[in-house]
Amino acid sequence: MKKSAMYSVLAIVLVMVCAPLAFASAEAAQASGGAVDYTNAIVVGCSLLAAGLAIGFGAIGTGNGMGQGLNGATNAVGRNPEAQGKILLTMMVGLAMIESLAIYALVVALIVLYANPLVKVVIGG
Repeated sequence: MKKSAMYSVLAIVLVMVCAPLAFASAEAAQASGGAVDYTNAIVVGCSLLAAGLAIGFGAIGTGNGMGQGLNGATNAVGRNPEAQGKILLTMMVGLAMIESLAIYALVVALIVLYANPLVKVVIGG
């Protein structure tokens, strides 16, 4: 099977295994007379999705930028081998700048996961 199909099957199995546990806790809370509030779970779930999208798009964008930068540098060195030193220096500085964008995406994802300012606003804690 393809890798994506395996991941899809794994995700479905995990949802099927974890769903009864979530419903059981909700039924237990309702049986004891308390109302079930899913606000915290929804906020945390959306935060996980946002963090995943942030790091995913950050990695895709920086990978694409690095690939284009390396392509341009190798083409330039192939056309003018005497300018290799200047091209390499400029390429390395550009790649460092591009890599900093991936680190910024990682920082945003970690802030959303661990500091999560949205929980304090929505829940009022």
